[in-house]
Parts: sequence; structure tokens; C-alpha cells
Amino acid sequence: MTIISVPTDFNEEDLYVDLRPIVRHSLFLKCEGFNFAGSIKLKAATEMVEAAEWIGVLKPGSILVESSSGNLGAALSLIAASKGYGFVCVTDSRCNLTARRFMEAMGAQVHIISEPAADGGLLGARIAHVQALCASDDRYVWLNQYTNTDNWKAHYRTTAPAIARRFPQLDVLFIGAGTTGTLMGCAHYFRTLHRQVRIIAVDSAGSVTFGGAPGRRMIPGLGTSVRPALLDESYVHEVVHVEEPDTIRACHRLARRGFLFGGSTGTVVSGATRWLSQHEDQNLTAVAIAPDLGERYLDTIYQTNWLHGLYGEDVLDPDELATDLTA
Repeated sequence: MTIISVPTDFNEEDLYVDLRPIVRHSLFLKCEGFNFAGSIKLKAATEMVEAAEWIGVLKPGSILVESSSGNLGAALSLIAASKGYGFVCVTDSRCNLTARRFMEAMGAQVHIISEPAADGGLLGARIAHVQALCASDDRYVWLNQYTNTDNWKAHYRTTAPAIARRFPQLDVLFIGAGTTGTLMGCAHYFRTLHRQVRIIAVDSAGSVTFGGAPGRRMIPGLGTSVRPALLDESYVHEVVHVEEPDTIRACHRLARRGFLFGGSTGTVVSGATRWLSQHEDQNLTAVAIAPDLGERYLDTIYQTNWLHGLYGEDVLDPDELATDLTA
């Protein structure tokens, strides 16, 4: 029996899905969405909040403020509610309605930015709004997930060691790149162990994280319009970019097998599958990290009208969905 008194006390750390029947490659998916915030972001949020409390920046009467595309905002709204802080999430129109409602149910305010900055896109505009709020009232505390080293330290302490325990012979690890907190935390950990684990970053096409040209991105979670300050590319062996239609198809194929995952997970699975198909002769043990579940995407990537309006009516071709992910 597990009995808790605060929501951050529960997180399922050791659940993996064996994707071999679906993708026909040895790929194990570490599921990070089984906690009260619904995503891996609960780890970074908890670490950043506790560090801010420890140094005295965050104290009774403080109001947390953060820029988030959804999942970190949900995690911080949960923590703020449980600890008695105010919370303002600054997001944009790509944030899923379900995530916004989740935050508001926790008592948070959600500020939606609709106009991109001339330099930095919507993310740049969100950050500027956060900075303006902080300048207006000293009760606001910005943890700044984009530069906060406690973001990646959370995964150095938890996510990576959990994977190493379960897969002592791990060859390759696929990690989605957003703020790059999960990516950097896991990469630092495996390098510290002197383990020859290949770290493969999976990014969204249209993201500038690894120097690509900016492009339209409608699925929140992975990718950025501003290069992440936490990123150190020397820790990354390869980068795989995934187009959004491939993300969508991966999500729907998994759902057809009973696994409802979010857009970030679909991107990681699509990228990992493509990479493994190009390395079939190496007999690799591979793990991919699934940051989130799919309930928050029911009105977007699992909604036919939304998909057809953005990607065309053939984005989910029935014949293509009938095949497995390696087709």
C-alpha cells in the first residue's frame, strides 16, 4: 500500500513498455507520465522549487511565474497548490486547452501570448512577459527552466540512475529536446559513469535548438525558437529531427495498440524508430523516454478536424496506419 500526503510524493519510476511488437526493434519506452502532474516535468519542477526554497528566494507570500508550453506549468501549478504559493503560467496559443484547464483548476492564472517577438518568436515574447511581471512586483519568483541547472540535475539524480539500474547493458538512449533538462541530466550521468551509452537527441523539425532554421511548430513540448542555455552539444552523439506529421502518425499507431501517449512521446518514438531502422545490424539495447501521456492531446493530435485543418486530410492515411511504425 502507498499512502501519501502531498502529490509530489508519488511518481512511478520503473514502468517501461516493450515496443518490439509495434516497432519491430528492441526499444523500451520509459513512461514518465504516471504522477499527479501527468509528465516528466514534475521532477524538474520539484527540484527547482525546493532549491529556491533552500536558498530563501521562494518564501511564504511568493508568486511563482514561469514560461511553459504546458507540462511544466501543470507541474508547477500542482506544487504551488500543495505548498500555498500563487502561480502564473505564461504560455501561448499552442498550449493545449486541457493543460490550461488543469492549471486553472489548481488555482493558477494562465497568461496567453499571441504575438511573437521579432527576435525569439513566441518563446521570446513569453520570456519578455515573465520579465515584465517580475519587474512589476517583487513577490514574483521566476525559476527560469531555460537556464536553471536544477532542471537537469533532477534527471541526473532520478531519471538516469533509474534507467541504469534496469538496463545495465544499455547501448543507446533516445531523449526528446525541449529545454534540454532531461537530455543534459541523463547525458551528464552516463558520462560520469564512463559508460559507452550513445545519447541521441530527438528534436522537432522547425526547432532552432541544434542550429536548424526556424519553422512552424504546432505541437507543444519539444523544440524551441531560442537556443537553450542548458545545452552542451558535446554530450550529444547524434540528433534526429522529426516532422510533425510523423509525430502524429506515431501517436496514432501507438494508440491503435492501446497506448495513449502525448506529442512529445510520439516525436521521440518516431525518431528512435527511424534511427534504429538504420542500425539494424548492431543488436542494440535501446531505451526511449516518454515524457507524457495523451489525455492532454485529445483536442489536438487525436482530433480529426484539428489535424485536417493543419496537416491535410491524408495525414492519417488508413492504409499507412494499418502498418507498423517501421513501414
